Amino acid sequence: MSFTLIIMIPLIVVFVLTSGICKSYKYGCLINSENRRSDERNRVLRTLNSERHLKDLIGSVEFRGEDEKGIDVPFFDFESILVATDNFSDANKLGQGGYGPVYKGIFLGGQEIAVKRLSSVSRQGLQEFKNEVVLIAKLQHRNLVRLRGYCIKGDEKILLYEYMPNKSLDSFIFDQRLSTSLDWEMRVNIILGIARGLLYLHHDSRLRIIHRDLKTSNILLDEEMNPKISDFGLARIVGGKETGANTTTVVGTYGYMSPEYALDGLFSVKSDVFSFGVVLLEIISGKKNTGFYESELAMSLVGYAWRLWVENKVLDLMDPTLHEVCNVDQFVKCVNIGLLCVQEDLNDRPTMSNVVTMLDGEGATFPTPKQPAFVQRRGLPSKPSSSSKPDTTYTESTSSTLEIHDNNA
Repeated sequence: MSFTLIIMIPLIVVFVLTSGICKSYKYGCLINSENRRSDERNRVLRTLNSERHLKDLIGSVEFRGEDEKGIDVPFFDFESILVATDNFSDANKLGQGGYGPVYKGIFLGGQEIAVKRLSSVSRQGLQEFKNEVVLIAKLQHRNLVRLRGYCIKGDEKILLYEYMPNKSLDSFIFDQRLSTSLDWEMRVNIILGIARGLLYLHHDSRLRIIHRDLKTSNILLDEEMNPKISDFGLARIVGGKETGANTTTVVGTYGYMSPEYALDGLFSVKSDVFSFGVVLLEIISGKKNTGFYESELAMSLVGYAWRLWVENKVLDLMDPTLHEVCNVDQFVKCVNIGLLCVQEDLNDRPTMSNVVTMLDGEGATFPTPKQPAFVQRRGLPSKPSSSSKPDTTYTESTSSTLEIHDNNA
């Protein structure tokens, strides 16, 4: 009997300990699982609250002192900006945008910064300022321009960006002399960089962003010719799983605007895809979409590219400076991708995830593009014109900036 007890007691102890350990493990797993679910709920709530806060900041009529709590970049003293730009001297002026001039500034320590001085009389300038200072500060990607700081003093609203020594993409590809410095490999890298920047905005950033004004002049080039998407003044946040929205305010540049946005105010990630397709075709052809006319047909570049595709003559689209250095297979692939992006039906256009995969892929077969959104010009105006509403017939060949103002945009 005693021998049996000697055997049983250790077994009982082991069983009790094992049961206790198992229960503790299960309890710990339940606690960890609940904690993970709680953390996930809190993360989602923080994201939603962040989106709500940003939308409230951007949608407010004024920029108030308490709004600075939502800004993640430093405030610069106005006097230090005056010193850095030599009182906004013409010698330091880099260019003139729709919302004001841009200057080169040299701050203490020799740091070079691009200083964007927004117009003091434009309400859209205030809207752009709020968009950029609140929104772009949240975005971090090697193919997006970095916001270094901001300044508000009276009517002065100033944004400070990383300095881009090679300025904008359009100054290269549309200049006969400078375009020769952009060989084929460099152009492919620029196209891929722009695509990756858009992919980040649409899918990978914690805020889903639609740029709404992607064009060659809004692509800046650093000292190594890496592209960086800039000018987020017209950008919009779409929350959660949303991929688009609509507005009664259509603000953008004809030639890059998708038909559904130009005509109906419907913008989405596919609107940016359309703009990307136009930019891609401009990069490989060296021609402007809005300034290109083929003989008496008065076509846009997109229309001309489509005609060459149908006639199996796409190599005629190639920038003449690329004839000796271009990879023909890659060129045809880029034309294919560009035409897929500018298809008239937004549901036919690829996502930027698809685009990056296609650009990165080798030897893959791609879908055959359908007819893009374009019409032939009925007449060639002597100069660009602006309109208070979209034309009833969409055309990519109108080179004006269209603005229909509505405070509910």
